[in-house]
Parts: sequence; C-alpha cells; structure tokens
Amino acid sequence: MSAEFVYSMSETFHIHQTPSIESDLQLLIDVLPERIQKALKNQDLNNLIEVVMDLGRVPEARFSSGNIVELSTTQITLEEINHVVKRVGFFTTDNRAGIPRTLHRISAMRNRQGEIIGLTCRIGKVVTGTIEAMQDLFESGKSILLLGRPGVGKTTKLREVAKLLADKTKKRVVIVDTSNEIAGDGDIPHPAVGKARRMQVSAHDRQKEVMIEAVQNHTPEVVVVDEIGTEDEALAARTIAERGVILIATAHGNSLENLIKNPTLSDLVGGIQTVTLGDEEAKRRSTQKTVLERAKKPTFDIAIEIRDQNTLAIYPDVAEAVDHILRGWTIFPEIRKIDYTTGAIKVLQSEMEPIPIAISEEELHAEFTDQKRFHDRGFNIYIYGISKIFVDRILERLELEDVGVTRQVTEANAIIALRSSCRPGSKMMRVAEDYEIPIYFAKTNTMPQIQRALREALNSDAGTFMEQIAEIPTQDETEIALQEAREAIEVVINEDQPVELTPRRSYIRRLQHELVEKHHLLSFSVGDEPNRRLKLVPQPKPSSNSDSAEG
Repeated sequence: MSAEFVYSMSETFHIHQTPSIESDLQLLIDVLPERIQKALKNQDLNNLIEVVMDLGRVPEARFSSGNIVELSTTQITLEEINHVVKRVGFFTTDNRAGIPRTLHRISAMRNRQGEIIGLTCRIGKVVTGTIEAMQDLFESGKSILLLGRPGVGKTTKLREVAKLLADKTKKRVVIVDTSNEIAGDGDIPHPAVGKARRMQVSAHDRQKEVMIEAVQNHTPEVVVVDEIGTEDEALAARTIAERGVILIATAHGNSLENLIKNPTLSDLVGGIQTVTLGDEEAKRRSTQKTVLERAKKPTFDIAIEIRDQNTLAIYPDVAEAVDHILRGWTIFPEIRKIDYTTGAIKVLQSEMEPIPIAISEEELHAEFTDQKRFHDRGFNIYIYGISKIFVDRILERLELEDVGVTRQVTEANAIIALRSSCRPGSKMMRVAEDYEIPIYFAKTNTMPQIQRALREALNSDAGTFMEQIAEIPTQDETEIALQEAREAIEVVINEDQPVELTPRRSYIRRLQHELVEKHHLLSFSVGDEPNRRLKLVPQPKPSSNSDSAEG
C-alpha cells in the first residue's frame, strides 16, 4: 500500500434507511402539451430526469441511465411552448420558473428579441435518507461547507439538513433560497424542508443582501445557503459566522484544495496571504523564504467533499487542513463509505502525522524514538524540484510497494532532487547536510533521469534500504544516546564549554541534533565513520565591534 494513502478502520455503524425518492411528477406532466403527455405514458418515468422542448425540433425525454428518447416525430411549435409558459409560474431574471409547492424546474431559452423558444422541464424529487452518514456532524452545532461536482446531490442534502435541524433539534432555521431549488416554487415552502423558514431572492445578485437580512431581521440559529459563488457572498457568509450563527452551505468547487486556489472564494477557508520567513524558520520548515499561509480563521469549521453518492471525505478541522495543504504536507481526510445494500457505513480514519511547528522534548523523543513505526512504511524519499506524478508512476511500474514519498524531510531515508535546484551552498544542500540525509540528483525532470536517481538511492554505497532498516538502533540504545545529549546540554549551558559526544550511527545523531536545537544550542558532526559524533558548542555571544560573532 502506498505511504500516501494509508487508512485504518476506526468504526462501522449502520444507517436506518436507504434513500427514498418522492416526486409530484404528475403535476409537471399536466402542464405539457397533450401529445407529449400521451407519449410519456409509454415510458418508465421512475428514471426520468427532464423533458426538452425546442422550437423546430422533436421533443425529447432524458433519463438517468443516459438514454434520450424522442417522444414524437412532429416538431415542437411556438404554440406548444406558449402552452407550457402560461401554465407555470413567473420566469425570473435567471430564466427559471416552477410549479407552486413542487421542486420541478422549468428553464427557458430565449432568442435575441427575448421570446422563449426552448424549455427544459427538469424533474424535482425529494430524496430522503442521504445525510445519515454525516448526521452527527450537522448536529454538532458547527458551521459546515459542502463541496462536490454539479449533480452529486449537494442541494438534496441541504434540503434534508434544513428539515433535520428545524424539526428534530428544534433550531430556528432560515433558508436563503436563491433559485427556489431548496424549498420549491411558490410562496409556501415545500414540506420537504419541514418547519424551516424560507427567504426567496428576487435576483441572483441580491443573494448576499438577503443573507445579511436573514440574520438582521429574523434571528436565526442556522442559515442554509445553496451555491456561494462570489466574493461578496463569501464576505456575507463570514459576517454571518462572526455573529455566532451556524452556517450550512454549498460552494462552487469539487474539493477543499480547489477552493483554496480559488481567489474569489478562498476567504471561506481563511483566505491566503504571502509571508516572508526568516532564514532559520525557512530552514526549519525546509521551504523557500516566501510561502503561502492562511490569513485568518475560516468561515466554516468543517468541510465535506461529496465525492460520489457513496463516498464522503470529511475535514473535521478546516483551519488545520488548510494549513497542512499550504505547507505541502500530505493530508488525509476522514473517509466514510456507505453501503446502501447492507445499511453499513464504514468510517476510515487517516494516519496524518506531520511534524508539529513547535514540539516539546517529550514529543520530540516520542516522534523519533519509535523507530519501528517510522520504518514500517519502508524506504521514504523526499523529492525537491521533481515531479511527484513521475515518481508515483515509476514506483507503480517497478512495483516498489515499500517505497513512498514523504512530505517531511526529517522522515526521509534519501533525497532526490533536480540538480539545477541544488547548487553548492543552496538551502536543500544545507538541509541534507544538517540532517545527514544522502542526496541523489536527476539532471532533468524526466522519468528516465528520476528512475536512475531512485535506483542509486535504493542501491547506495551504504547498502540497500532493507539493510539500512536492519540497522535500526534499539530503543535502549537511543535512550542512552539522548540522555548523553541531555547531560552534555547542561554542561554547555552551565559551563559555556563545547562538548563532544560518543560516536553514534546517523539515525541517532539526527535525534541528538534535534534535541540540541530545541535547547537553542549549536551542534555539528565531526570525524569519519565509524567514529563520527556530535560536537555541541555554546551560542555565539554578540560582539560590540562587529555585527556577527564566530562560534
């Protein structure tokens, strides 16, 4: 299994019901021309998605299976289009109309003179039982953002969430229904939203104003919004969240990472700013000096990616997830798999273990002395200036299941870098030297060159990675070495004198380096193998005669 996608089963539970579908299909059929009504009686309407009527073309019925059926050989006339227009509600500025107290949607196509010459009659259905896999999240009292491609069921879930919170948890729920897709057409909301109240929006560009109005005038505990798509709407969402109101919404974007890269909507997850790091901080993070960071607290506490009808990816802490993504760390959301045939929901919890920004000595000890956990994942490589896609393809082609790519340079057994990115004295060369990690070069960012560098790393002079793993020090040996380092640290601090430690293997020297750094002292390796060892020196004292001092 790849090191990047490792999950452990944490929980399995059962849903109480499979999704059920209800629709007032006959109400839509009744507004269609009589010859189309008769043609539809010969079709299986359970999977009907929409009926299309275009001037001068034959009418069509489209089904969820992908089939398109011509309902007649006679072309649609303008009189038949006007027949439907007269029997449906008012067409808004977005060219949509509906049938009161239903979820059906009739969308119009117009010519240059504004006359309607085409209709798409979309079937609206009430689907229940779609949120049981994440009901615990909606009942947590946190703001939640739903993401996913069009047609994956985001609006359907919003409708069911509104009813859940209004009827079961007895919260004051207000729906901002821009296109009447959540609560249906007409002045009376569809029963599918339960006791939730609904505010209609006269024009799509007024959605942001109605969102603020809902909070100011109607004291909701929960606001439900479908499709936040502009910067102003994202700002309105932040205003709602800052007033202590729970916000349940959907947004344009398939994934959390897409949303971060969207300059219009990135404020929903905290916004992005460019920060310049100091030399030491950039070295510690193993990054460039100019990095992207989250600008502020996200509007939403939880993000849910609806990947398909049976799979959810949940980020329980949006702030933490965004920070990890911006730093280039691999992030693993909680995955919930739904099996509607058995009613089981499998919860798969990720193993996300980034190096913390600041860690205590105890955390440092636990992080690095558990060598078995570290090496159970095989041989880890850190790539710099190299395409990860190419590396993944090579590992898959060579069936190197025990080799993985790590986002943490401190976890790497070897570094593979683009030669042009690692000149002598460069940041990457200093990091490799400081952590005593062998570095191998690819002349160009191509698969043959990367494969050659990878083979060199796995068959280095120090032996294959399986031989290196066999040389992992025991926990007792590691503890003795760290205790020696602690005692040396006290000597350096109290007596202001340099101290050399006992020769140790590279794995242990790396742990000692980290421990010394946590106490704000300097250390470097001296001597040749097998007598290579750490030398600790006091921090240089500032000099009044010069801007810098030699250590």
